Parts: sequence; C-alpha cells; structure tokens
Amino acid sequence: MPSATRTRTRTRTRTRTRTRLPLAATALLLALAPLAGCGDGSSGTGTRQAAAPTAPSPSDKAAAHRKATPDGLPGMPPLLDPEDVYAADRPGMLSPVVKDFPSRVYVPNTESDTVTVIDPKTYEVIETIPVGRQPQHVVPSWDLKTLWVNNDKGNTLTPIDPATGRAGEPVDVHDPYNLYFTPNGRYAVVMASLDRELVFRDAHTMKTVRTEPVSCYGVNHADFSPDGRYFIVSCEFSGELLKVDTERMKVVAEQKLPFDGAMPQDVKIAPDGSRFYIADMKANGMWVLDGDTFARPSFLPTGKGCHGLYVSRDSREMYISNRGEGTVSVFDFTKGKLTKKWHLPEGGSPDMGGVSADGTVLWLSGRYDAEVYAIDIRTGKQLARVKVGKGPHGLAVYPQPGRYSLGHTGVFR
Repeated sequence: MPSATRTRTRTRTRTRTRTRLPLAATALLLALAPLAGCGDGSSGTGTRQAAAPTAPSPSDKAAAHRKATPDGLPGMPPLLDPEDVYAADRPGMLSPVVKDFPSRVYVPNTESDTVTVIDPKTYEVIETIPVGRQPQHVVPSWDLKTLWVNNDKGNTLTPIDPATGRAGEPVDVHDPYNLYFTPNGRYAVVMASLDRELVFRDAHTMKTVRTEPVSCYGVNHADFSPDGRYFIVSCEFSGELLKVDTERMKVVAEQKLPFDGAMPQDVKIAPDGSRFYIADMKANGMWVLDGDTFARPSFLPTGKGCHGLYVSRDSREMYISNRGEGTVSVFDFTKGKLTKKWHLPEGGSPDMGGVSADGTVLWLSGRYDAEVYAIDIRTGKQLARVKVGKGPHGLAVYPQPGRYSLGHTGVFR
C-alpha cells in the first residue's frame, strides 16, 4: 500500500453496471460478525470484519477449469503446462536473456527516493541508486531486459539495466504506482492509483495507447487468467475488485468486497488457474475468488496486515506476508489451508518481495523499519536483516526463472 502521505488528488464520476450479489449472498452479509480491525502501519481504528468461511478445498472446479483450454490471448506464449501456470518458474529455468545477469535484490525506498542494491550471497548493500520521487516498485519488463522503477510522485519510470546495474534516463509516465504487462507482451498496464485510471502503454516505448478510467479508488495490484484474456485488479482505497478484458482494454465487471473498510492488496492466481487470492490488510486475510464467474469471494484469515503473496518454485505453497504482526503464513494449494506461520525475530513489517531463483530464500521489504528480511523457506528462519533506506516497498529479486514477466515485483510465466 502507498505511504501515509499519499492522497487522492483527482476524482471522476462514472456510472458502471456492478456485479449484483444473489439473494443468498445478501443473506450471508447479515451473518457477518465483528472482529478486530488492523492498522496500516500508522494509527489505526477498529473496523467490522466478516466471520470467515473456510477457503474452498480443491474440487471438481479445478478439473473443469482444465478440461478444455480456451484459445489464449493472441500472441501470448502458451503455458508450458495447462495445469500449472507457474511451470516455467522452476529452479534453474533461467531464460537465455537473463542467465548471465548478476543475482541482486533491488529495493525501492519510497521515503529516500533511492533504490538499494543488495548482493544476496553476502547480504551486503553494494550500491544505492538515486531515482525519482517516491519509488514504489521495481518491475521486470515483459522481455526480461529492463527493470523499471515506478517513481509514483515523480511521474517517471527509471530503467535499470540488470546486466550492469546502471540506471538510464527516466521516462515520463504519470502516476506509475504499479506496472504490469499483458501476457502477449504488447502493452504495459500502468496502475495509476491517484489518477483512477488503467493506462495501457506500448510495452517498449511507454507511449499511451488507451486510458481506461475506473470508478474505484486506488488501483493497486493484479494478476492474469491462464489464457491471458482477463485480469483481476484490487482497488485498495475503496475495497473493490475489477475484472478487466485484456484485449479490449476495458473494465467488464466490478464488485465491493463484503467487509467494512476492506483494503485489498496483492493478487495471485492459483497454479491450476481455478481461483485468485487477494490479500487484504484490513480484513487480515485473503479473499478467494473464482475469476471466471467473478462471484462473491470466500475469505481465509491469515494474520494482521495481510499484504504480499508469493508462490513457491514447486507451485505447492504460497507465502503470505502479514505486515501488521511481523509474520509470514504458509498456504498449501492442494490442502486449501494454512499449514505454518513463521515469526520474524524482534518483529518487523514484512511487505513486498519475491523468492530467490533457486527457491530457497524469501526476500521481503520491512516497510516501516528501513530494512529487508531474508527468510529460509526450508525452515522459516530469518537468515539476514539488511538495513536500507526509508520506506522500502516493492523489492525485486532478479533474475528469476520464467520466459516472460507480467510485472509487479516479478510475476513470471
């Protein structure tokens, strides 16, 4: 989520047909029970939270989803395995494009206007790169050749060459809070959070192709369906979800999350493509959504300040950062439930990050503690705590396995 200094500066009024909930779902709303709310890292107030149903276990839905693979988005490389969207992300499966890049951890510091570069072998800071105002995320380009630093308040993208670590000339892009790429590599999708827009740009030149205004506040994170034909977007300030047609570049549905004060964050699709998981830092857990039907999601509590979602290299587990309590929850996809919780010694504020190329280390920024955490995935133990600039946010571990990037801090296919 953005720092406390971010404000909503532009407002549009737009009428859109919303997804209507069935009567049964409306009745369910009446059964919601109050639970303690969580803060955003600053002073927080209590909110009302839904009593959470258990996340759905694997069912015939997954099998039905896989039985017939629809035509993918034109130009999208086909999945290596129709039953696992992350099949190209196994340890050692580095693209020829990135195989000679040095392994680094790039940390954008929103309050220092810098990017800290860490050597993951030594846990030492080797460089600090000045960038634009309020860098939010470091995003690998679709073709894997460039790292884009999203200077949100600076209204620029700073390119970094991952082969040399050198920063290039900034590119003018307004309100680039976050950045994604369509699965066919044609467009970059700028999450213009304060502008209340999804801006589709040429993936290489960053020239605007189409601007899609949205009626929600704070477009934030996203992930794509297995066929690439739609993606789900979280709107953190208004507690909403959007469904966007990739080829038409249009919002086709939206819904309000059934929680007073919901603040959805990271979005990740299940390996089999059957459901999306949406972290919610106010509801203290994950929403579980059928993206195809876009029906009302179920909910799974994880911990205070649920924020980032990262899939293991074997596609069996997902690591969930709980920023408000200094923990990481481990979710088993097959079992459909949480199996472990790792506690950072001395606490912390684990936020965004990624998994090492060999799949053994989870790297997370400590948003309110000016530090970065390295966690051993095999044991859940903290390996290192590295001091960085102020307000570290969407760090990128690079390079990582995968044929192409869908953006954010590293979503690869």
